[in-house]
Amino acid sequence: MLVDSHCHLDFPDFAAELDEVVARAERAGIGLMLSIGTHLSRHAAVLAVAERFASVYCTVGLHPHEAGNEEATAERLLALADHPKVVGLGETGLDYYYDKSPREAQRAAFRAHIAAARQSGLPLVVHTRDADEDTAAILEEESALGPFGAVIHCFSGGPALAERMLKLGFYLSASGIMTFKTAEALRETFAAVPLDRLLVETDAPYLAPIPHRGKRNEPAYVALTAARLAELKGVSPAALAEATTANFHRLFPRVAG
Repeated sequence: MLVDSHCHLDFPDFAAELDEVVARAERAGIGLMLSIGTHLSRHAAVLAVAERFASVYCTVGLHPHEAGNEEATAERLLALADHPKVVGLGETGLDYYYDKSPREAQRAAFRAHIAAARQSGLPLVVHTRDADEDTAAILEEESALGPFGAVIHCFSGGPALAERMLKLGFYLSASGIMTFKTAEALRETFAAVPLDRLLVETDAPYLAPIPHRGKRNEPAYVALTAARLAELKGVSPAALAEATTANFHRLFPRVAG
């Protein structure tokens, strides 16, 4: 069994055929899917998908793009997370590439998610783009105040960032990017990451792996990323699936099974 540790099943891209998208994933051996929250104001829709399918869980969070449009407080996050199908917080973090929200608002929302993670024991799903130094500095500073779990989703950084995140006890998630022909440096970074610290994801509907690059992504395709990662790590697809699924359950203990 594989787990798609990061997808967006509430997005309109899937509305017309959500039942079939989930069924295709299950037929492809994807036993669990984690649908990620990006707007607190739309959390009900994210939760509704998780409640509809036994194989789907969700998180509650405010994407850094939205940090200037909505307020994320630890108290609000904790209240929304009080449901058995909500198993994590985020995605949260920093995005300086698009700068769709003021950077100070992004940093404040990021710290609010961390505070909620520390209080609840739920792990963080971290987004970072063109902000690796600030992201790492905040995570290191906050970790010194008390432990919390985290995954750096869609990891695309270099070995220095990977080492800093692994030192904090965090996980790194491989997306379809690592299958791209231009991603040799990223594959070299993942080759050095211990097997017990890896997750796999689609970020569907985005970042479809080869040979679907440029098309709509969906959870079934996480099997393609996992196969490439298994080849990179020199293990069988079954061993990679077993390891990444165990890692997912260790990071997200609220998930049943």
